[in-house]
Amino acid sequence: MLVLDHKLTRLAAKRIGAGLKRRTITSCSRWAESYRVMGQPYPGLWKFEHHPWSREMHDCNAEMMIGQKAAQMAYTETALNKAFYAIDVKGLSVMYVLPASKPDASDFSTSRFDPALELSPHLATIFSNVKNVGHKRAGSANLFIRGSRSRSQLKSVPVAKMIFDEVDEMIQANIPLAFEKTSGQNADEIQNFLLSTPTIDKYGINAYFVDSSQEHYFFQCPYCSRFIELTGDCLIVTSDDISDAEIMKSHIICTSCKHILPHEEKVNFLKDKKSGGTAHWVEQKTNQMARGFQINQLYSMSMPPYKIAISKIKAETNPADEQEYWNSKMGETHTVEGAKISDAQIIECTRGYTKIQSCPADTLCTMGVDVGKWLHIEITQWFFEKGMIPSTDISLMATGRLMWEGKRQHFEELDVLMHQYNVKFCVIDANPERRKAIEFAQRFWGFVRMCYYGNNVAGKTIHLHADEEHAVTVDRTSWMDLSLGRIKRNALHLPKDLSLEYKDHIKAPVRVYRKDKNDNPVGSYITGNEADHFAHARNYCEIALPLAAGLMASQDIKGVV
Repeated sequence: MLVLDHKLTRLAAKRIGAGLKRRTITSCSRWAESYRVMGQPYPGLWKFEHHPWSREMHDCNAEMMIGQKAAQMAYTETALNKAFYAIDVKGLSVMYVLPASKPDASDFSTSRFDPALELSPHLATIFSNVKNVGHKRAGSANLFIRGSRSRSQLKSVPVAKMIFDEVDEMIQANIPLAFEKTSGQNADEIQNFLLSTPTIDKYGINAYFVDSSQEHYFFQCPYCSRFIELTGDCLIVTSDDISDAEIMKSHIICTSCKHILPHEEKVNFLKDKKSGGTAHWVEQKTNQMARGFQINQLYSMSMPPYKIAISKIKAETNPADEQEYWNSKMGETHTVEGAKISDAQIIECTRGYTKIQSCPADTLCTMGVDVGKWLHIEITQWFFEKGMIPSTDISLMATGRLMWEGKRQHFEELDVLMHQYNVKFCVIDANPERRKAIEFAQRFWGFVRMCYYGNNVAGKTIHLHADEEHAVTVDRTSWMDLSLGRIKRNALHLPKDLSLEYKDHIKAPVRVYRKDKNDNPVGSYITGNEADHFAHARNYCEIALPLAAGLMASQDIKGVV
């Protein structure tokens, strides 16, 4: 009986102690230090000494929180801690948004969520249902895991906290839609946390970061006592050959006193104020409602400077490595030289003629139409060496002469342009007005195709759908390489009265380079906040060229005026 009483007393004391401890967990940072257990490279209970910049982020309660970051800087783990804290202590539901449901959501469950529960006994007791990849239940609170591509999934359930991980990989138009999920919740508990490595200016995470406090992490140099931040100028590369052993001596310095800042001493001089150090976040823009935090890998305690130096050397010769260095290592936006159309290239293509109002019937003329609030249109006439259509790659052999570009409001106005310019083939955007596009194609049966950008079409292949579907599917990147590349290689003549809007639109798309899971470079075009409608009209006009040639160019258009 005495033994039983003793066990009961110990159990009661343990529960009372746990309850008292629980009352002290009044912040996310305290929760992380008390309950979150980590694996390699820093096993054991969460400690801020390895990533001190993240403490302020843990406890930030701003309604909008932005994290523009280099890779592997504990931002995702911070997001997880904020989600767990909200569910465990606040009893709030959280939605964690990833670029796609598959494979991103399933990868997140197996590589992030499951290990967190396996390592942390406290977390394992919170969640009662974890088998569903997209929904984890913890009492009355829930963790929803969604992909950004499904608008219906983003609108399905109300939550107080929204976390958007890898924003630059998401469907950008769907992000503001997801913000609405927090409407109707307690205003003091609402938070949208967006984090990502950046790509180009005013796109993805950077579009949100520029309207935030833009905070950078400063610390006191242990040698000159000046407050500094680590930037690219702090990195000293000791060799220009990555196979040279001297590269291992690469290091970082204080930009004020030029003294070497030893990598192994970062744990001391980067210590935040709450840990007895001097480091803290400094805002670059004041009076901003959103708080933004930016950091690069020079701060990392697990990434030695020589590895960053190797990335910098590779960046000098390879555009994919260049993009990777600035985005993933330095946490900054970057546009590789030649990745977008320049003013100089437009000027070089400009000739002395003005836009022309018609084309002779015996010429090869194509039209491209991008569909939106307006119909953005390009009409181009094509020329070939010796006046003959070659049997080889027609797109590379042709020279274009832009006859007219402009906007129309109604699809029926396209009919007039088809006859006015004797257009031999037109390619039009399939969305968002698919019904109207089909009606236009039916009026010019065999001379108009709607275009879809697809992932299962290689290179410049044009996948023709059934005739009654009036559609084609192409690879977006390959064709934009060709259509915008025509301006870069001076193979498209432009009129001197080309509209400013057209110029701005074709300068908007930027070719970015990313690496896939196998470390292979993958190129794609993205656009920041600028409109790019004429760039797609240019692309559709280019796709129409081989289709027009396939009709042997001499046929008359049978349409309805």
